Amino acid sequence: MIVEQIWTANAYRNFNYLIACADTGEALAVDPLDHRKCLAAAKDKGWEITQILNTHEHGDHTGGNRAMIAATGAKLLAHANAQDKIPGIDRGLAAGDVIKVGKTVELEALDTPGHTMSHICLLSHTDTPALFCGDTLFNAGAGNCHNGGHPSELYDTFANQLAELPDETRVYPGHDYIANNLGFTLDREPDNQTAQQLLEDIEDQGPEQRLVTTLGLEKEISTFFRLHSRTIIARLRQVFPDLPEEPDAKTVFLHLRELRNSW
Repeated sequence: MIVEQIWTANAYRNFNYLIACADTGEALAVDPLDHRKCLAAAKDKGWEITQILNTHEHGDHTGGNRAMIAATGAKLLAHANAQDKIPGIDRGLAAGDVIKVGKTVELEALDTPGHTMSHICLLSHTDTPALFCGDTLFNAGAGNCHNGGHPSELYDTFANQLAELPDETRVYPGHDYIANNLGFTLDREPDNQTAQQLLEDIEDQGPEQRLVTTLGLEKEISTFFRLHSRTIIARLRQVFPDLPEEPDAKTVFLHLRELRNSW
């Protein structure tokens, strides 16, 4: 499996992806908003885009569909419940469905509600797993729930799906928000030395060469995985005085998500 991360350089800081089979040159485009850059990258690599996957229905992820399909004839894949939100879906996906790209690439659809209720993440069936996580999981952060989502569902996705994946899983998010998210981590957990060091490490690093993190690293730098941190809980209680001294993980997650909305 070959992964090409494409930096759009737009105001929303989107990442688009091409996932290719080395044997056949067939490729899947993930959320190809910048269709020109995606098509140019495929042409440069000698790849043929045969499928498009939308992680969810928001326009900054689906906006390139029409032009991409017109240029390639690719089939469009998305969550089965997004049929009325994304025009022209050829294959509706449910949890556990497998997407094959060429002869060698297999990707498993994960049903990951929260950012929206019709959100798909892709998990590669490779020796080192890769997670293409759209707007569910960001580097050092979690998606918002403003436009069709729900924070309780997002917590369930994090706790019952993402946290259970192998620590070596490589993380490919839909946007480059890592610097701001690390800032939020350090605001909530100022003694997090791993987050502080990473923020310093990426200071001179542009998104064109952005670090690809692992899920193991995310568990060290993202407040949304660090729900039992004494520092995080103590600082949350300063903002939310009614928070119990020993809150459960879901309560901490929901308060962090609420706080992040206005941070």
